Amino acid sequence: MGNGVNVDHVLADLSSATAHEELQELIERLRDAFGVDHMVYHWVDGAGDQYGFGTYSDAWVQRYLDRNYLRVDPVVSGCFQRFNPVDWKRLNWSSRAARAFLKDALEHGLGNQGYSIPIRGPAGQFALFTVNHNCGDDAWAEFTERHGRDLILMAHYFHGKAMEIRPGRSSAPPQPLSPREVDAMTLLALGYSRAQVAQTLSISEHTLRVYIESARFKLGALNTTHAIARALTQGLIVV
Repeated sequence: MGNGVNVDHVLADLSSATAHEELQELIERLRDAFGVDHMVYHWVDGAGDQYGFGTYSDAWVQRYLDRNYLRVDPVVSGCFQRFNPVDWKRLNWSSRAARAFLKDALEHGLGNQGYSIPIRGPAGQFALFTVNHNCGDDAWAEFTERHGRDLILMAHYFHGKAMEIRPGRSSAPPQPLSPREVDAMTLLALGYSRAQVAQTLSISEHTLRVYIESARFKLGALNTTHAIARALTQGLIVV
């Protein structure tokens, strides 16, 4: 798993995508690059409407909708209560409905391992970016440890682009970052540690935290990684 990943190439193509079909093609490429069985983006708004794209079979997607599995899916309910990426093994599969759902999913080609990244929007939107595969626990733990950061960035990139092209969307222009906020977020995006960023900008780490928190607030981000992803997606920083 993961031997052919070239995230930069996918991000470059993602930035120029203008249609759902392009996102579908990109998520298939990304699945192949990471060497996993499935990759899925699944969005739900406050009214329960669903939207997304991915590599699950059409039969499973239709079955999920027909049986209203959104009500019993432990991945959706478990991730809705969390902010950080979740390995499916940590979720509660103990109920009869959850076990029946999992059995049905496996029979429709889903793998036994899953890793989902929760994403939230300002108006009650909730999305998941999921990687799904069939393998042993040790191999899966190694995969998520190696690729977790790239998957988080990819999740928020895909979410930003999906919201941009979603039918019926309403959008507001991004709130601009100050020059110092741009500098701080750019260096963090390049992989600098906070200490290195503070030293490069000749400021204290306390002052740096102020810039980062201000940028995070403007971007509506849950954490620094999320803020970096949103700043990149919205073109507020370039690396």
